[in-house]
Amino acid sequence: MTEEPTRRKRAGGRAGMQVRAGSAVIDQMPWRIPVNPDRPTEPLDADGVQRVHKTAMRILRDIGIEFLNPEAVDILRKAGCKVTGTNVRMDEDFVMEMVGHAPETFTITPRNPEREIIMGGKHMVFVNVSSPPNAWDMERGKRSGDFETFKEFMKLTQYFNCIHVAGGYPVEPVDIHASVRHLDCLYEKLTLTDKVVHAYSLGAERVEDVMEMVRIAGGLSEAEFQAKPRMYTNINSVSPLKHDFPMLDGAMRMARRGEPVVVSALHAGGAMARSPCRVPWRCRLPRLWRRWPCCNTSTPAARWRSGPSRRTLT
Repeated sequence: MTEEPTRRKRAGGRAGMQVRAGSAVIDQMPWRIPVNPDRPTEPLDADGVQRVHKTAMRILRDIGIEFLNPEAVDILRKAGCKVTGTNVRMDEDFVMEMVGHAPETFTITPRNPEREIIMGGKHMVFVNVSSPPNAWDMERGKRSGDFETFKEFMKLTQYFNCIHVAGGYPVEPVDIHASVRHLDCLYEKLTLTDKVVHAYSLGAERVEDVMEMVRIAGGLSEAEFQAKPRMYTNINSVSPLKHDFPMLDGAMRMARRGEPVVVSALHAGGAMARSPCRVPWRCRLPRLWRRWPCCNTSTPAARWRSGPSRRTLT
């Protein structure tokens, strides 16, 4: 009795496509922080870089920067800077000493330690876009930002491994009042994602609320929160040569609790855009502000308004 040969099953068709496609909606690389092996682009030669540097030092020494925050001005005066009203001038030795304290690299650890990021060196960290006023898709077209669209973008931020940080608002939810917008948006960031989050440096309430929400979401004590960076903010000067009150206030509050302040050079004819220049990620200057006594700035952010109701973090 001879055995009949086993009939080979087709590998194609709908079933074959499902096997080859896998279970992921979109194939992507696993989570990782890429390292750039290439040198940064040098738009100028060494002499050109020195001319830019010396001009910047001359501006800081002879013209100065307007610091529109009395507390920041007082701290810089005690540090040896020359102060006239709100104008602060500093010499090159002081600037280079402060910049020299910036670490080559540092980490930020969110509530999920596996999503820890490394900033600085040759590490490349990608952040979702921040604060565009409008959204667009093929079904609904162009429209003003709203809270539901904001949440959709946060889900995409969580899904894609190439996005390392849930930074600013991927679209401004203009249907939530600006005074409480940060509370609702941070709640969604902390519940829809497990990645590093960002606080807009816009004064006491917003910065303190975000820091407290990050601490609560991570189940951290105050000592644990301050032991290592858990979030960040970024600041930049406004034209011409000014640092405004709420931005400085927020930066100082972050520095006092050990959180990174990214100082970035932003410019673009009448608006703002990231400069291609490579600058230290974490500026030591805000840490200077921790050397003098300050009032207790801790304010709980356990409750916040969402429409007519209140939600609570416990």
